[in-house]
Order: sequence, then C-alpha cells, then structure tokens
Amino acid sequence: MDLFEYAKHKTLEKESPLAQRLRPTSLDEVVGQQHIVGKDRLLYRAIKADKLTSVIFYGPPGTGKTTLAKVIANTTSAEFTQINATAAGKKDMEEVVQAAKNTLGMYGRRTILFIDEIHRFNKGQQDYLLPFVEDGTIILIGATTENPYFEVNSALLSRSVIFELKPLSPEDIRILIDRALNDTEKGMGSYRAVIDDDALSFLSDMAGGDARAAINAIELGVLTTDRSDDGLIHITQSVASECIQKRRINYDKKGDNHYDIISAFIKSMRGSDPDAAVYYLAKMLYAGEDVKFIARRIMILASEDIGNADPMAICVAAAAAQEVERVGMPESQIILAQAASYMACAPKSNSAVNAISAAMESVRRTQTSVPVHLQDAHYGGHDKLGHGIGYKYAHDYPGHYVEQQYLPDEIKDEKFYIPGELGYEKTISEYLERIHKTGDGSLS
Repeated sequence: MDLFEYAKHKTLEKESPLAQRLRPTSLDEVVGQQHIVGKDRLLYRAIKADKLTSVIFYGPPGTGKTTLAKVIANTTSAEFTQINATAAGKKDMEEVVQAAKNTLGMYGRRTILFIDEIHRFNKGQQDYLLPFVEDGTIILIGATTENPYFEVNSALLSRSVIFELKPLSPEDIRILIDRALNDTEKGMGSYRAVIDDDALSFLSDMAGGDARAAINAIELGVLTTDRSDDGLIHITQSVASECIQKRRINYDKKGDNHYDIISAFIKSMRGSDPDAAVYYLAKMLYAGEDVKFIARRIMILASEDIGNADPMAICVAAAAAQEVERVGMPESQIILAQAASYMACAPKSNSAVNAISAAMESVRRTQTSVPVHLQDAHYGGHDKLGHGIGYKYAHDYPGHYVEQQYLPDEIKDEKFYIPGELGYEKTISEYLERIHKTGDGSLS
C-alpha cells in the first residue's frame, strides 16, 4: 500500500473499537478455548504447522471465532480473504474463487476464505463453494453462532472439521479485562484507569462468557467516567453496572441455543424437578421468549409425559395457555411458573404417546376392516347388509360394560394403551383388570 493508504489504515486501526484492537495476533495471546487451541490439540498443531484444512467455528458471540480466523491469517503462508455472509453475494464469491485460482496457478499458493456468519448463506450459495473446497482451490473457514448441523450443507460439513467454542469462563474474562485496562499499546493503559475488585467480579460474571460484552463495558466506563482527585479513573461496581446493564443471555429464539433451553425445560418437568423447570422458564422469559410458545410446550408435555396419571395436568396446561394470551407479561410469568411446577410435580406416564405410536405403526403395516357389528346402522336397509347387527349397547348392561370385540379381526389381540402404575392410571389399570376379569363394570 502507498503512504496515504498506510496512514489511513493506521488511523482506522487506532480509532477502531477496543474489542477490535485487542484481538490476539498469535495463538499465545488467545484466552480460553484451551479444549481446541491447547498446545496438544489438533487446531493448535494445524495452525502452527500451517497445515489447516477447512474448518467450521461454532459458538456463541464473543467467544473467539473471528479471533481465531485472524490468528490464522497472521500465521499462514496461504492467501487470506474474508467476506461476511450478511453482505456478500454470489458475485463476491465468484471474484474470490477466480482470484484463488490465479494465486494457485501462478504462485502455487492456496487461498483461505473466511466466511463470517456462514449460516446466513442460502443453500445455493453454500453449494457454489463446494467444488472449490473439494478440489483444494480454497480452504474454508466458516464462523457461525448457529448449530452447523442445522444451518450448513451436509456436503460442506463432511469436508470440514467442526470446532465448538464455549462461553469464556469468568477467569478468562478477568484476564481480558486486565489486558484491556493495562495494555498501553492496544488497550487503554494510557488512560490510567483502575477497576475495583467487586466491579471486576461483577463484570466477569455479567458478561455471560462474552468477551466482547466485557471489553465494550470497560471501554465505555473508561471513556465516560471522570478522573478522581488521585488522577485515576475508577471503575466501580456502579459504573460497571451502568455500562453492562443486563446480563447477556446466550439465547437466540431462532437458533440452536433456543432448542437447548426448551429441551432442558421439558426434560426438567419430565424428570420431576420443579426447581430446574422454573429456572429454565425464567431464562426463556428473561431472554424474551414468546409466552405462547412456552405454553404450547407445556400442553404437549401434559399429554406426552403425564397423561392419565394426572388427567388434571392437561386442564392446567390448557388453562395456562389461554390465560397467558389474555393477561400478557409480566403477569404471565406467574401463570407459566404455576403450570410448569405443576407438571414437574405430577405423577408421570407416557402411556398415551406409546399408545398412539403403537396404533399408528399398526395402521401403517396392516390392512383391516371395521367389524360388522360396529358398522353404522343409522340408515334404512342397514340390516340387509348386516351392518350393526349384533352390537351390544354398553349402557344396557350392569356397570355400563359388556364384553365385546371392538378391534378389527386382523388385530383383535393387539394392545396399544397400557396404563402406568402411578397416579390415576393405577385406578384405570385396576378398573380395566376388573371388568375384563368379571365382565361387570359396576364399582361393587
């Protein structure tokens, strides 16, 4: 670049956000993610040896996906190109591929293409890359906050190594905050700012594993806080609280984490743990999840996992679903908490879901006909066809029960609904056993 471009580059670099300036340029500067960049790990060895193959970095925001790509850019002998899937189109990819072909053909150097937010590319855009990844024209590095098994084409996945990045620990965040405050070259060391221990603990916890959130809070605090009489800028817990305001929840209502939290919520109710159920409910509500979606999941669980062990569960769930639509937030959280805790504490049975699953399988594999005595007899001439002849009306018999075949002949001995031994299903089981044994549905 010429002198003007160099000066412009250095000015932009100096004025860029603190989180951008602090990005590591080497593996030794990377904080956290030791499960993938520890010195004995595959990714560390591949980067050090400059033998990287196509990879997908998957994890929450602020965990280092772009940082690792930048480290690779600084250490590789390959050409490095970056595009963002939110802004790039097919024309941009065509230009990258053509340049990669030229670089490979003229200089024998491969090209690493870093695509940030690769999940934003549609299937056609992802398919376009496939042959060039396959023939080695480009080495792909994709970064995504979404589960790549949901959002990235299986063909690309099969040619890539997937590395999952975890939220940074509070200890990792502390290291980054210290670096942000004291690094005089890339950080804010020249501002002479200090942070109180309680503020450091507060920020480390409230960042929720997101390095960018913590660093942005530090930058805002330093730039907006007046110096004290001792000439220092003091980041107190009050300042830190104003700068970060609300704990960041790793929760995307359209993303993978959304399904993880709702899965944990359902499994906690199924597992009869009301504390965990209410906790995951709170996490969803805190993140702004649609209360109607939560209510629908509770209704499903009421039948799938409780069923007739507590027939009131479906009533509670249905009432809660109706009430949250009428009431709205914030009061709906109370209604949902009552419903979720009720489900968690109710006796459990999956007999209903097992019954319909078995019946659907039977319908799929067998061909049957309705027994003649059960066929419709509400029309003239039914008796000439034999329809309805021999049917026994249950209410005409003691206890409103009479032994009679209801299943088709082809599957007359199959069982679909098998009551459990908990709650009201125990009563149901005892009733069915008695009437089948005595042929009498009376209570005596």
